[in-house]
Amino acid sequence: MDAAMSDEVPEPDIDDIEIELLLEALYRRYHYDFRHYARASIKRRLIQARARLGVESFSALQERLLRDPDMLAKLLNYLTVQVSEMFRDPSYFRALREKVVPHLRTYPSLKIWIAGCSNGEEVYSLAILFREEGLEQRTIFYATDINPKALRAAEAGVYPLDQIRKFTENHQKSGARTSLSDYYVADYDRAIFDSSLRANVVFSDHSLATDSVFAEMHLISCRNVLIYFDRNLQERAVGLFDESLVRRGFLGLGRKESLRFSDHAAGFADFVREEKIYQRRER
Repeated sequence: MDAAMSDEVPEPDIDDIEIELLLEALYRRYHYDFRHYARASIKRRLIQARARLGVESFSALQERLLRDPDMLAKLLNYLTVQVSEMFRDPSYFRALREKVVPHLRTYPSLKIWIAGCSNGEEVYSLAILFREEGLEQRTIFYATDINPKALRAAEAGVYPLDQIRKFTENHQKSGARTSLSDYYVADYDRAIFDSSLRANVVFSDHSLATDSVFAEMHLISCRNVLIYFDRNLQERAVGLFDESLVRRGFLGLGRKESLRFSDHAAGFADFVREEKIYQRRER
């Protein structure tokens, strides 16, 4: 083989170039920053968006995004993952109930941050758990996401009735002290959750990629979010959590996530290792 040919650098994939330019345009035009999300995951979602929105290339999608304001909302629905369920991974909520709540009882007031709240299933799960444990009235919940449509769904608290059986099973496995049916009414094919559950909830647009901290949090729950970030963005997010927590405050992550290799790992101690619940060290 010719030596010159063996040293040739492979040409970059055209789709990858177009995606990079599209994400840069999205950031510059609308200030939504997906540039440091895991690229393989973003590419899969953009391929799906390109097909369903009827455009031939990512460059054409960029053109529509820049010139059609309605395209932003459509694209965000593909770029953000809105899949969850109430009391998802019940053992996580049982660990909160049995291990974390006894510590939280010692505070006269509490602030809880659900980062990446999606359609609100985890918000209502925590509101119910805190009501069952007698902490709801002293707690303010901050539920944040970057997708306005998801935030509206979370604030509405309406879910398909066919999901309730799974929600109920998860609730019971979490160590429930009441029946989930106490908190919603059925209306045809929908379950509408009691508005009192969101009386102490603040729903807010917040980006872990670009926005600043929420101060003096006692518990931050951010599950199945960091897996969609690249290493740099993961470090930024964990840094925000570190700065946002009170001394000895708690951070709950998803089962696929860990602080083990984070630059911030030394600032946290394992609290419930199997559920990826950490406690901020005093310093």
